Amino acid sequence: MKLRLLTAVAALVLTAPLAPAAPALAAPGVLPGAVPAHAPYAVPAALPVTSAALAAPDVPLANVKAHLTQLQSIATANGGNRAHGRPGYLASANYVKGLLDAAGFTTQLQSFTYNSATGYNVIADWPGGDSNDILMVGAHLDSVTAGPGINDNGSGSAAILETALLVARQGLQPTKHLRFAWWGAEEGGLRGSQYYVNNLPAADRSRIKGYLNFDMVASPNAGYFIYDGDNSDGVGSGPGPSGSAQLEQVLQEYFTSIGVPTRGTDFDGRSDYGPFISVGIPAGGTFTGAEGTKSSAQASLWGGTAGQAFDSCYHRSCDTTANINDTALDRNADAVAYAVWTIATAVPPVTVWSDTFETATGWTTNPSGTDTATTGLWERGDPEATDSSGAKQLGTTVSGSNDLVTGRLAGASAGDYDVDGGVTSVRSPAITLPTGTLRLSLSWYLAHGSNSSSADYFRVSVVGATTSTVLQQPGAATDRDAAWATATADISSFAGQTVRILIEAADASTASLVEAGVDDVKITR
Repeated sequence: MKLRLLTAVAALVLTAPLAPAAPALAAPGVLPGAVPAHAPYAVPAALPVTSAALAAPDVPLANVKAHLTQLQSIATANGGNRAHGRPGYLASANYVKGLLDAAGFTTQLQSFTYNSATGYNVIADWPGGDSNDILMVGAHLDSVTAGPGINDNGSGSAAILETALLVARQGLQPTKHLRFAWWGAEEGGLRGSQYYVNNLPAADRSRIKGYLNFDMVASPNAGYFIYDGDNSDGVGSGPGPSGSAQLEQVLQEYFTSIGVPTRGTDFDGRSDYGPFISVGIPAGGTFTGAEGTKSSAQASLWGGTAGQAFDSCYHRSCDTTANINDTALDRNADAVAYAVWTIATAVPPVTVWSDTFETATGWTTNPSGTDTATTGLWERGDPEATDSSGAKQLGTTVSGSNDLVTGRLAGASAGDYDVDGGVTSVRSPAITLPTGTLRLSLSWYLAHGSNSSSADYFRVSVVGATTSTVLQQPGAATDRDAAWATATADISSFAGQTVRILIEAADASTASLVEAGVDDVKITR
C-alpha cells in the first residue's frame, strides 16, 4: 500500500444505498425490495449476483503461506526487497507467472517504465466465460526498498494467487470471464495499474464489470475493513462507481457468515482500485490496516492491542513472514475465493418481458374507463422538454427516442399539456410470467411545482389474481424537478400468473403542475 501523501483518486459516480427488506406495501417513492438509483443507471451486467452461484472452496492457509515463504526467499536473495526496478521484483513476477502458466492460465508480463526502470504487471486470464463481462481481481506485488513486503503486499498477492490456482484445480467454468492481475510499482504511486488502465481501449474498459483489490490482508494487529462501495459510513471521498456497493455486499456476506464484524474503509486513492474507479469501473476489496492506530473500540470489536498500529512493520525491514496474522490471512483468502465464486459463477438474470416504447406493443390508456384527467394523458412518443422553475418534462429518454409520457408536447407554457383535472392511467398488454424469482424494473420520474400536494401522485401497480402497488410517489408543496430514476421490485408472488402493469399519474390538487414519464420497463428472472 502506497504512502498516504500521494494524491488520492476520487470516485466519480454515485451509487444508491441498499434498501431494507421490503414491506408488504411500498413506502412512498420506494419499490418493495428496491434499490432506487439516480440516473444514469449503470449497474453492470455482472451484478447483482444470484443464488445460482456455485459454493466457494476453502482456501488452504498452508498454501497461501507457502507463497509468502517463496516471496521472502526471493527478497532475501535479492538485497532484502522486491521493489520496482530491483531484481527481487522481476523474480517475484516470474514466480507468479510460472505457477499460472503451469495451471493453464493465459498470462503476460506487461512492461512499463517508471523512474527510469522497467516495471512489470502480471496479467492472467482464465479461459472461458463471457468476454464482455469481466471480473478482475488484483493485488500489488512490489515491496518498498526498505524490506521484503510480506504483509504489504505479499499477503494480498498470495491470497489471489492461491484463489487463481484453485480456479484451475477445480476446472471452474465461470459465467463471467476471470482475469487476475499482480501490479508493479504500486509503492511508487499506482504506476502499474495506472499504466494498465490508461492503455486499455475504451471498449475493453467497458467489458470490465468489476474490480476487486486486496492490499494488506494479514496485518498483525488486524482490523477487518471492506471498501465502502456505497459510502454507508458517510465520510471521506464518497462511494465508488455504480456497482461498487454490490461488490461490498458480497464481501460483507462472507464475513457475516463467519461471524466477523467489519467496518467500511474509504476509497482514498492509496491502492490499485484508484485507476479503475477513476474511469467508472466498480471496485471493492478488503484491508486489515496499515500504519494507522487501532482504537479501543476497534480492539473491543476485533481483539488485538489498542493504541498500536495495525501493522507496526509497515514499510519497514521487519515486514517479513514473521509479520503475518494467520487468522486474518486465512479469513481474507477465503473472502477472495467467496467473492470470485459468488460473482463469477452467478447466472445473469434472464429477461422475461421488456418494453423500451420504441414501437407500439399494446399499452391501453384509460383501461377501466374511469380516468378524469382532461389534459396530460399518458401517451407513447418523443417528448418535448418543458421548464418551470426547473425541468418539468424531460425531452430526453433513457433509451431510444420514445417513452411513456403525460402529454408529450411542450406547448406555449409548461402547464399547457401537463396532467390536469384528475387521474390518467395506462396499462400494459398481458404478460405471462414463468415460475421463479422475478423482478420488475423501470425508469421513471414525477415532477411538479410548489403548488402541488400529497393529493397528486405517480403510481405503479401489478395486476394479476391480486393487485399490488409497487411504487407510489406522492406530490408535495415543494418544487420537484424531473430526473430519471430507476428502481426494481420483487414480484415473485405473481410467478406463474398472467399480469398487467398499471401506471397512473394524478393531478388532484388545485392548479398544480404535474408531469410524469416512464421508460425501459423490464421483468427478469
